[in-house]
Amino acid sequence: MGKVDLRTLAARLNLSMSTVSRALGDKQDIGASTKKRVLKLARELNYQPNAHAAGLRHRKSKTIGVVVPEIANNFFSLVIDGIHEVAHASGYHVLVYLTHESLHKEINIARHIQNGRVDGLLISISSETVNVDHLREVRNAGLPIVFFDRVSNEMKIPCVTTNDYESAVEATHHLLDAGCKNIVYFSLSHNLSINGKRMKGYLDALRRRKSSASTILQGGNVHEENVNHMIRLLSGKERPDGVFACVEELAIATYEACAHLGLQIPRDVKVICFSNMRVAPLLNPSLTTVRQPALEIGKEAAATLVGLIESNKKSDPGQVKKVIKSDLIERRSTAIV
Repeated sequence: MGKVDLRTLAARLNLSMSTVSRALGDKQDIGASTKKRVLKLARELNYQPNAHAAGLRHRKSKTIGVVVPEIANNFFSLVIDGIHEVAHASGYHVLVYLTHESLHKEINIARHIQNGRVDGLLISISSETVNVDHLREVRNAGLPIVFFDRVSNEMKIPCVTTNDYESAVEATHHLLDAGCKNIVYFSLSHNLSINGKRMKGYLDALRRRKSSASTILQGGNVHEENVNHMIRLLSGKERPDGVFACVEELAIATYEACAHLGLQIPRDVKVICFSNMRVAPLLNPSLTTVRQPALEIGKEAAATLVGLIESNKKSDPGQVKKVIKSDLIERRSTAIV
């Protein structure tokens, strides 16, 4: 038979749809025998409630929106897993939107979700995002927002991050302790909060160790261009002996550049990066990483948002910052040889 809905159950039982709905909801004004009949038929016909319709009746969609810049990145995949786990346990569905690092797409998504599709928004902003007026519009429409990983200080709203600055200091010290004298920081967009914190940690670590040599290499969103940038740098007279990549894409570009030039990691160049790549131990050589607590970040961000939704908090909750620590996993790419 076709899809079973309230109308089907009501017709079979010769009851009103309202009575069937209240029986399924275990309302006190429905008799025990009626409830038993309704539940028995619902089980027999494998009735599945329409969560969206129920949400509309209560002016809620029971859905949260998640906006990420990319899905191929292992970090964001794990974050989404964490979000799904908490959302499902709390009775919420999850809609995932991809910006592909485009501010234009992020703005369109922000406008799209204001039509009642979601009850709240989790977002990690794109590398192009500086002005966040489109997110202010979402907040002004009554939808709670929580930032995770990539945040904007232009909005004082809850955010969940890792300790990017402290981890960058630790990563830089690790390269110095491995004997590196000329470390380059392979940078992502300067607009991003994570890049700013990681770059500052790199520079402060060099200053603390009285190392004046610092190089910032600007990367981007096109892999081939990142490889070529690193090839040119490694081909120069002042070739770096250490690379601190802001994200895993830039570390992979570094590996490819070294392979192209015939340079050996870690003998000629040592490499470290922020990454949650499952294959990091399988690379040749295995990649030293700052492993971010991606799953925990997703869980915490989702729990924070659900809390705001359930409390029906309409006023600005303020910028509550939750920081979950990363850990450095030492592998062959930074070994002393």
